[in-house]
Amino acid sequence: MSPRGVVAAGHQKTVEAAECILRDGGNAFDAILASLFAACISESVLASLGGGGFLLCHTQHGQNVIYDFFTQTPIRKRQAAECDFYPIRADFGTVTQEFHIGMGSIATPGTVKGIFTIYRDLCRLPIRAILEPAIGLARQGIRINALHASIYRIIEKMYLSTDCARAVFANKDSKDRLPREAEIVRYPELAETLEWLAEEGERAFYEGEIGQCIIRDCQENGGHLTGEDLKAYRVERRRPLDITYRNARLFTNPPPSFGGTLMAFSLKLLEQTDLHALLFGSVPYLQLLATTMASTNKARIESKLADTIESTGAEALLNEELLQRYRRDVLGRAICLRGTTHMNVIDGYGNMASLSLSYGEGSGYVVPGTGIMLNNMLGEEDINPHGFHRWPLNSRMSSMMSPTLAITGNDDIIVTGSGGSNRIRTALLQVLINLIDFDMAVDDAVESPRIHFEDGMLNVEHGFDPKQIDQLIVLFPEHRVWSEKNLFFGGAHTAVYHLRRKAFSGAGDPRRGGVSAVIG
Repeated sequence: MSPRGVVAAGHQKTVEAAECILRDGGNAFDAILASLFAACISESVLASLGGGGFLLCHTQHGQNVIYDFFTQTPIRKRQAAECDFYPIRADFGTVTQEFHIGMGSIATPGTVKGIFTIYRDLCRLPIRAILEPAIGLARQGIRINALHASIYRIIEKMYLSTDCARAVFANKDSKDRLPREAEIVRYPELAETLEWLAEEGERAFYEGEIGQCIIRDCQENGGHLTGEDLKAYRVERRRPLDITYRNARLFTNPPPSFGGTLMAFSLKLLEQTDLHALLFGSVPYLQLLATTMASTNKARIESKLADTIESTGAEALLNEELLQRYRRDVLGRAICLRGTTHMNVIDGYGNMASLSLSYGEGSGYVVPGTGIMLNNMLGEEDINPHGFHRWPLNSRMSSMMSPTLAITGNDDIIVTGSGGSNRIRTALLQVLINLIDFDMAVDDAVESPRIHFEDGMLNVEHGFDPKQIDQLIVLFPEHRVWSEKNLFFGGAHTAVYHLRRKAFSGAGDPRRGGVSAVIG
């Protein structure tokens, strides 16, 4: 079969790595791993081998599996006073936000173990062939684009907070700043590390010199991780959360992560309303959407989803009695009243891959000689709902990341996902509604403006009819109307296979520098 397929991801070079693999005879899973490796260079502020993520895969044989290689809490915990754990502020221009970094913020990373587990289960090309695009990219260098230059400005204090981070990420001629737009950055140490992984596999990271270095530095400098944490880490294969929405069937990330479950709850609340009749962008539609987001936030607390790590968490939230009560709350009203990236690949064989990856904002610690910054997941407020230093021991951490596959009544097969912390689920909710309810083409579905409601604040992205927004904000006194498309509203890169036409389409989300490519 001649190479055919579609790729959608957050950077041109990330997409090109997957495209190269498909043209060389690889399948969707070879290509998604090539994208992951390339993203660690082309999207280095959003992707690292020192974090974790999720792959939702649909194989040509009809199997649907979630590979959970997200971070794990340590087996033992230091006293808070002994930890290297400190706040640092990110400057978003109009507002600042506090994050926590340091050795005490590092959770057990799962990305490298996830890569090699997926490789053994699903891939067909040699691992060196999959790594080659990223190795070349790390050595040749990448020109910083406007989006990543802007993100560098936001997190500059974090990436200049330690000598080891400055050595990798700072401008080579001026160590007191990060690279700016159009400057070229190279990662020679990371290139060598990728060569090392091609030879030794994950053992180099979890049991070899890399792992030994991580453990020594954590134990000597206020971190939690021990050799037992790295040795005990396991990738979990899970059955996706499987729901119906109208005439579509959706598969998404199940507990212990809760982004997919919350998105499913929102869809179920909306299912009994004819959204198409309300018209996209109208006041009734946007009000209903905002109310649904508010109710989902409330139901998350009521169902104690964050306290439940097994599938019972999804069952509690998607219980029909709870849904009916919240439907009455939503529909009974008068109608007019973080460092994350995502990539998708569909190939011509019928394989589909949707992968989300994160390392938070980064801990500030780079493993010496490797070019790999480790995560700060123990310092991420969003996924530590009970407060810092109160996490359960040796437990898979939850996430909002929600790689999703949907099969519509028109036999379109959609793979999608997003970065954006708490905005992931609302971004995906709106893209899926655009595709399923409003029957938009994929580029329109992804590029259409969005809203996000949280903590009493309605955020409205630029692009809606100003007259409709003027009426809407009267109903929501606490609001912010954005003057541009912004990465705040997620980055929902999306790929589609149109089964009836045997054709591919895709869209990279412009909010996060997204790119798509159809092959063949």
